[in-house]
Amino acid sequence: MDLQLTGKVALVTGGTKGIGRAVVEGLVAEGARVAFCARTPADVERAEQELGATGGDVAGTALDVRDGAALASWVAASAERFGGIDVVVANVSALAAGPDEESWRAMFEVDVLHTKRMVDAALPHLEAAKGAIIAVSSVSGREVDVFRDAYGVMKAAVIHYISGLAFDLAPRGVRANVVSPGNVYFDGGVWQSIEQGNPDLFSQAMALNPTGRMAKPEEIARGVAFLASPAASFVTGANLVIDGALTRGVQF
Repeated sequence: MDLQLTGKVALVTGGTKGIGRAVVEGLVAEGARVAFCARTPADVERAEQELGATGGDVAGTALDVRDGAALASWVAASAERFGGIDVVVANVSALAAGPDEESWRAMFEVDVLHTKRMVDAALPHLEAAKGAIIAVSSVSGREVDVFRDAYGVMKAAVIHYISGLAFDLAPRGVRANVVSPGNVYFDGGVWQSIEQGNPDLFSQAMALNPTGRMAKPEEIARGVAFLASPAASFVTGANLVIDGALTRGVQF
């Protein structure tokens, strides 16, 4: 299927590792031009060099998405550099799973507030392009699991926010969708850390998935690319669960 992404401009937060990096790579492979950001300058520089070496038209920026002014400036600068914005992917997460107040604050500021701020900053460009918004949530946002505290609650908030956006923006030609991954394994990722530091929890998580494995980042990124594309022109307000049948709840 031709996703019709050639020449489209996409912005991706948290684009140097894991799902975010796979999203950037997938969009570039489809012909999109991509601006991405992440916190660590060395990681941004390395990713930009590696992606550029493949022929991709990419621009990396080091910033903390909790800094609202810096986030808005990055969106504006990216639109100016590439001549507009067709797609935004709010991917970065605080990955704070604890019950403590610090975890709740981090998840709100990084996962929820950065998504809203990114959308607000990009919306004029998205309206002009009849573009697409994709937020990366989690299956922990739709069921009570081991991450049911700050992480699960704020991931659920992201789904709720995007659902409302889809309704509000549909008359203006902008689509908004969510991708909710199950457990995703990659080098340097949270599940590799759990495997090494808490093998019992890792074994329990593996036993829950009937596929017998966790997802690869590129498997999540393919769902993001589809929702970002004109091929999904009538898909808005959806929560695309990509979890290998991990969750048991029926999604009506």
